[in-house]
This record gives sequence, structure tokens and C-alpha cells, in this order.
Amino acid sequence: MKASAQENFRRTLVFHHVVKEAEAFAAGLPDVAAQLHASDPVLYPKTIGAGIEPATEDEKPKPRPTQAGKWTAHLGAAQQFFEREGHLTVPRKHVETVLSTDGEELQFRLGAWVNNQRSRAAALCPERVEQLSKAGMRWA
Repeated sequence: MKASAQENFRRTLVFHHVVKEAEAFAAGLPDVAAQLHASDPVLYPKTIGAGIEPATEDEKPKPRPTQAGKWTAHLGAAQQFFEREGHLTVPRKHVETVLSTDGEELQFRLGAWVNNQRSRAAALCPERVEQLSKAGMRWA
């Protein structure tokens, strides 16, 4: 127990030391920046980030789709396939093309997805089973 307490105390001291080093480093940054600017004002601007503008909405990355969103998109592709073909016996390698709301063509590996849903039927939540059944899924 005593050794454990000493180890925890040692870790606390090391953490405190690292924090103090980081604080000292950060405190010295303005002086370093001033010295660099004095040596070459073109290469080292007076303020960090001078002339940098925030990214516009077009430049920002698009949010990543959620798993629920991906599932809903695949369900839409399955519904499109069913409306066109009249069944959901999709060949394993079939890729379904769907137009998004903004006119972009999206590709879905629908055959693999439908096959995976069939094999995971027992693990699917009842709402998803019902949605797939309404879309024309045959489970056997």
C-alpha cells in the first residue's frame, strides 16, 4: 500500500513538472515570435495567423453520414429497385444508382446490402424488419 501511494505521488509530481514546462514554453512564445519577426518580417508576420481567413461553408468538409442515415439511404435504393424490378432478389454484385436531392448520382452496393440484411434478420430491430418487409423483402 505504501509503495502504491509513493508511485501515485511520483506520477503526480511528474505530471506537475510536465504542466509547468508547458506553461513556461507557452509563456515564452510571444518573445520567440517577436524575435523571428524582427529577423525576417516577410517570412514571419507580426501576428500568428495574419491574413488567414476562416473557411467558407463550401470549403468546410461535409459532415460524415451516420449509420442510420446510411441504412435509410440503402433502404431507399432497395425501394427503387423493387419499384423497377418487382422483387428484391438482387444479384450479390448489383450496384444501384440513386439520384440524391441535389441531383448527384449515388452508388449503392445493393446486392451485398440486401444479402447482409437477410443474413442478419434475427439481429435487426423490428422497425427495420417491418420497413424491409414493406419494401418487398422476402426473408427466406
